[in-house]
Amino acid sequence: MLAVEILHEEVEPIAESLQDLIIRCLQKAAAKEEVSGEVVVTLVNNERIHELNRDYRGVDRPTDVLSFAMNEEGEGEMEIFIDESEIDEYPNMLGDIIISLPKTREQAEEYGHSFERELGFLAVHGFLHLLGYDHGTEAEEKEMFSRQEEVLQEIGLTR
Repeated sequence: MLAVEILHEEVEPIAESLQDLIIRCLQKAAAKEEVSGEVVVTLVNNERIHELNRDYRGVDRPTDVLSFAMNEEGEGEMEIFIDESEIDEYPNMLGDIIISLPKTREQAEEYGHSFERELGFLAVHGFLHLLGYDHGTEAEEKEMFSRQEEVLQEIGLTR
């Protein structure tokens, strides 16, 4: 099972139904990918995501979604020794997903689908990045986007 915490930073809280939608999308994606753990989703404004995009990716503009994986290999890994009997007490923290609500609204309008569809898409997209999926090549993009679409279809978020 995937535990999801939703935070609001510099934006008004979204409706509980939208928060539930994010959780459903992420839990469906986690089930399909056969992973469990914890994810934090932070909803922000364009100014905040612009700052994060600039500071962490070197891209000086707002974006729609950012992912910060906790389990990326080779980035300052630390070996932690845990007694096998205690392993279930330590959750698998997958990482953080940051979503710009203004960008979500803009893109939903631009692509001609609902805010809910775009929000679900961005949540699943960010989640798959946490798991190591990318869209740098045509083949990677095809695989990642087909996985996203499967999840969204099963949730009922069609275009």
